[in-house]
Amino acid sequence: MAGEAGAADSPTAAKAHTAAQATLDAHVRDVVQWHFSPETGTPFWLDWAAQAGCNPAREIQGFAELVKLLPRFEGRWLRDLPHERWIPRAYAGRPYAVFETGGTTGRPKQRLNWEDYQTDYTAYSATLDDAAFPRGAAWLMVGPTGPRRLRLAVEHLANERGGPCFFVDLDPRWVRKCLAAGNTAGAEAYMTHVVEQARTLLCSRPIRVLFTTPRLLEAIGEQVSLPGLGIQGVMCGGTQMTPQTLRFLVEEVLEERARLVPVYGNTLMGLAASRPLSAADGYSVTYHAPQPRAVLRVVEPEEPSRLVPVGSRGRVELTTLTRELLLPGFLERDEAIRRAPCAVWPWDGVGEVRPLGAEQSAVIEGVY
Repeated sequence: MAGEAGAADSPTAAKAHTAAQATLDAHVRDVVQWHFSPETGTPFWLDWAAQAGCNPAREIQGFAELVKLLPRFEGRWLRDLPHERWIPRAYAGRPYAVFETGGTTGRPKQRLNWEDYQTDYTAYSATLDDAAFPRGAAWLMVGPTGPRRLRLAVEHLANERGGPCFFVDLDPRWVRKCLAAGNTAGAEAYMTHVVEQARTLLCSRPIRVLFTTPRLLEAIGEQVSLPGLGIQGVMCGGTQMTPQTLRFLVEEVLEERARLVPVYGNTLMGLAASRPLSAADGYSVTYHAPQPRAVLRVVEPEEPSRLVPVGSRGRVELTTLTRELLLPGFLERDEAIRRAPCAVWPWDGVGEVRPLGAEQSAVIEGVY
């Protein structure tokens, strides 16, 4: 779990924290039993256990044992190993989807999917306010589709809430290539092309919800008044959303008339929910992982087995715990502030996420 030191002090908060820890530990036992069972297990993990000479299903009783016993997951395993190594025996013979993550700085990682994204986004739907994300409303996603699961996931989210979803495609890898090569004109022309398509749909269809990136949201807002066109809720995904950026989006782009919900996620985790934005909090955003199916921790960059203190910045570590994928202790290319649990999510959060090393050097984020 994200660490007991971050729990609130009140008896009610402590009780909720303890209950969440127990739920996580029970989920860990179930997932470990699944992946290391000869009947249902995943070839990669079964072979690892045989070579390590251990029995994780017996030795791991909770999250603490999991992070100590299992190896820290390496992204190259999803890039280089055959897909068959990641198919649980229980799923043998079942068709699967292949989703990519990354690819802007090297070969992408690939994740197999049977039902995970539907489960993840159905659960996320429960965190949305019907007033800003009305049931039956049409959505527009302006973002990366292609080999990523995000396109299908957002459509599932819209459908889960009873509405259709329109799309404007985006290739962030191409934009990043343009910027890395110094072709800013090419990148700007591509973004203009994307924004024009979004404007056409927004002006011709009764769309009420928008899913996009901070830079594209700002660019679209320069062309039209989103609340004036009927937009009620906006989900905005991008690694680096500073308080200054969020204040501008809330007050200027959305005119304080539409709800802005920042989101943080990827193909390996699903979608982390954010605490409601508030001027009183200086528009600082905090995300909480969808436990128990995923756990986010903020760890010391040079010694990732240690958590940073609450309020300190460190590297983001992800553990994914589903029957389709067991991914322990993966070090993301992001850094964040470790935030304490809250009433809604009684486990640690990650605040003000940004690319790792962003303070020391420029990071090309393209259309994000």
